[in-house]
Amino acid sequence: MTTPSTYGLSSEARNLHWLLTNLVEEVPGIQSVAVVSSDGLLLLSSDPSRTEAERQNRPVTKGPRGSAADLATIVSGIGSLTVGAAKLMDSGSVKHTMVAMDEGSLFVMSISDGSLLGVHGSAECDMSVIAYHMALFVGRAGHVLTPELRSELRKSMESEPSGSSR
Repeated sequence: MTTPSTYGLSSEARNLHWLLTNLVEEVPGIQSVAVVSSDGLLLLSSDPSRTEAERQNRPVTKGPRGSAADLATIVSGIGSLTVGAAKLMDSGSVKHTMVAMDEGSLFVMSISDGSLLGVHGSAECDMSVIAYHMALFVGRAGHVLTPELRSELRKSMESEPSGSSR
């Protein structure tokens, strides 16, 4: 993972970047991570765009095509689908969702106010370890992910040069 620039961001935003970096670097099997707002916008990501990776002659890992925005779209869609299903079943709020595939796994966990944490894991990942570390991230990030911080993160994503993401 390339460390995103946090220049000019508040201490809360820098702390979230640090938490995300630690999640990716310390948990084996995580390929990419996205934090998505309730309206489906990418707030924070571990995954540089594929074109950026190719330009720097780094290997491009398997995963959603294009960039972290694709993972954000998938996470948002799954989050919306599961919330709708929970409402139809009158089962309360959705805490987390896991999709196991032949070549990987996808984990989606609620953070706060409809925001979601999405993790794309490798086929060899230990799902319980990833779920545990996601819960730690949510516990640490949930109380600081205020509307003001979400707005700051969105603006920082929009101000990056085209083809680059966090």
